[in-house]
Amino acid sequence: MQKITTFLWYDGKAEEAAAFYTSLFDDSRIVSEQRYGEAGPGTPGSVMIVEFELAGQRFLALNGGPEFTFNEAMSLSVDCEDQDEVDRLWAALTEGGGEPGPCGWLKDRYGVSWQIVPRRLEELIADSDPARSQAAVKAMLGMGKIVVKEVEDAVAQAG
Repeated sequence: MQKITTFLWYDGKAEEAAAFYTSLFDDSRIVSEQRYGEAGPGTPGSVMIVEFELAGQRFLALNGGPEFTFNEAMSLSVDCEDQDEVDRLWAALTEGGGEPGPCGWLKDRYGVSWQIVPRRLEELIADSDPARSQAAVKAMLGMGKIVVKEVEDAVAQAG
């Protein structure tokens, strides 16, 4: 078991969210579920905690109630191999009530913030030529979903 595990608080949708997330990533699965008993505070028999893995990384999801909600101060960053993966994840995670955001960020239908980051963007931003690196950053700052070709074109124009 990993030493540090991300723990996510949901208002009654932990099981649904875990099933959705595990459908999106290879090497993902529901590991276990714990249910509320007579001691509560949830309805006895309802799901309390779902343990799941996304791409081999362990998460816990709690049906904790409406007291706490997600915000952009915490996000899940996904290293995407190519534009096809960016497009697929962006579409799936914004579907059904998700919200696109700036610079590759979005919120899914559960309110969780994600960064959908093409690996190529990171390479372009890390370019040793400051003009090229800054052109990549400037292009990214003007986007919602990152479009690699547009970032590459901006970098090419910079030199």
